[in-house]
This record gives sequence, structure tokens and C-alpha cells, in this order.
Amino acid sequence: MKVAIIGGTGYGAIELARFLKMHPYAELTTIISHSKNGTSFSEVYPHMTDILELPMTALDIPALSETIDLVFFATPSNISKELVPEFLHHNVTCIDLSGDFRLKSSEDYEKWYEAPAANAKYLAQATYGLSEIYKEEIKKTKLIANPGCYPTATLLGLIPAIQKGWIEPNSIIIDGKTGVSGAGRGLSLNVHFSEMNENIKAYKLGAHKHIPEMEQVLGLEANEAVQVTFTPHIVPMTRGIMTTIYANLSGSIDQENVQQLYETFYKDHPFVRVRAEGVLPTTKEVYGSNYCDIGLHVDKRTGKLTIVSVIDNLVKGAAGQAIQNMNIINGWKEISGLDYPPIYP
Repeated sequence: MKVAIIGGTGYGAIELARFLKMHPYAELTTIISHSKNGTSFSEVYPHMTDILELPMTALDIPALSETIDLVFFATPSNISKELVPEFLHHNVTCIDLSGDFRLKSSEDYEKWYEAPAANAKYLAQATYGLSEIYKEEIKKTKLIANPGCYPTATLLGLIPAIQKGWIEPNSIIIDGKTGVSGAGRGLSLNVHFSEMNENIKAYKLGAHKHIPEMEQVLGLEANEAVQVTFTPHIVPMTRGIMTTIYANLSGSIDQENVQQLYETFYKDHPFVRVRAEGVLPTTKEVYGSNYCDIGLHVDKRTGKLTIVSVIDNLVKGAAGQAIQNMNIINGWKEISGLDYPPIYP
């Protein structure tokens, strides 16, 4: 199967390329980059020398559509929404790693992204690609809206409990922390070494673009409107996300109940690992991998459930989940091209 990447210079693209290079069924044949047209991929990423020497090229949708079966969009927001319709017209499957198709409401997109939304026809057509939760829908789609990194960690942590009705939906508080790669590869004072080293910053309180995405999915799973309090932080590490989630329990539910619920819910999902009682995951334990690790704690004194969910923001939070979705669409094993242990230490 022939695949292409549009947006070849970012961290999402290099992770797509890394996993696709080892994929048993998919071949990366084209990398599109407007800014680096004519430049070899290994010139931008020298660690790929003699491994992936593809030249990056300009975009010609009709010509490209004749040579590929699937395209990954590793672009910033507000780009894929203009390109996806033409690829779909040529019967090319699209997996979008940006936020252009995640929100079903045009009004919500325009409010949170401060830009015009994609055509409503394609918003309705897009399938939200949270692999473990919407596998059956993913199998039947031609357009995947790949989830954001914070929502992936948060939703996988919350959905078993919220589906069961064991937590009060509007009591949810999410404390999120991300490595600096989450800000992308562009130059920014915010992630300058001397600004970020030995420092931690909260940002975009009440205004992060992932808030409506999380509320949309949680509302669907809870069968009622849900509002969350979400505080993201950037921390001085390269990659990784930890969300520590707090919610009020809705009844007399103990640690054993919650532990059994999560272990049963995820027992057939190879990339979600539920830690044993009393064991909490760390970001280093999923580094470079497609795993989401979850730890649980019931505080009987306060009646609260605490969920700790960790992922690699560039893999399970972006490129790895995109490839997992490609595998599901094509009826391949979900672990194809992704079955690698985390890097440690």
C-alpha cells in the first residue's frame, strides 16, 4: 500500500516516517513540503541518512492521487480542511493529524480556533479516530480526524468510568503536562532553552483548543453535556504527556471495583496498559511508544477518583495513533508497524 505525508518538516512527520519505514504492509512513497521542496528528507533530519532519502516535493493533488492509497496530514490547523475534499474526490483515504475535522460544530471550531471551519459536509463525514473507543466506526471511514495529544490521554483515562456512570461528569478537573515537543519545531521564545530549563509553565487556562474536543467526546459517552476544567502545563522534557484527572465518584465505589472495570475494559486493547493497584505510570515508561498507561486511585475519604494517564505525545498522541487507525481501516492487526517497546531510560 502506497502512502504519502503532507507537511514533511514537523515532529509528527518524522514519527510517521520512522514507524512507516518498519511497517510490513505500507510504503511511504511521497513526502510533501512547500517550504523544503526539492530537499532530501535526510537533509532536514540527518539521523535518517541512508534510511529514508526521499526528496520532498510540491503538492500536485491529481498527480499524487494516482500513485497513493492513503495520505497523512501532518500540517498545522487550517490547511487540511482545504485539501481533504479533493483527495476524497479521488478516493484517497485521509488521516488528518491537525484539528480541522475533530469538532462537529462549525461554531465551536470558529470560536476555539479563531478561523473558518471546514465544510459542514466533511465535518459530518469525519470519524474521530480514538482507536480503542471507535474502532467499528474507523473501519468504515475514508476520513479520520486523529485526536489531539491531551485528549487521547484524558479520554482513555476517563471513558470507562464515565460510560459506567461512576463519576459525576461536571466534576472533572484535568491537570495536564507536556514536553516541549508538543509546541512543534518552530522557533518560539516560550520554549527557548533559557526560558524553559528548570521551569514549568501553565498556559491557555480556559482557552486551550483541546477543551471542546474533550467535552464533545465526554458528552457523547455520558449522554449529557459535560464541562471540564483543564489546566495544561509545559515542562522541561522533550516528549511525553501526563494527565492527572480528578472526579467525584457518584456512589460507594471502591478501588477494587474501579481496578476491575478498567482492566476488563482494556483487556483486548494492546496499547492500553492498566497498572496494578498502588502503581502509577510515568512518562518515561511510554517514551517513543504507542502505549497509554493508566494508574487509578480511589480516595474513600474525599469520595474522589484520581486517574493518571501517560502517553508519548508524538506517538500515541499523534503519529502512532494515526498508523493504528490506518491499520484498523485496512483490517490489519492494530500492532502492525507499532509493536515496539518503549525506550528506557
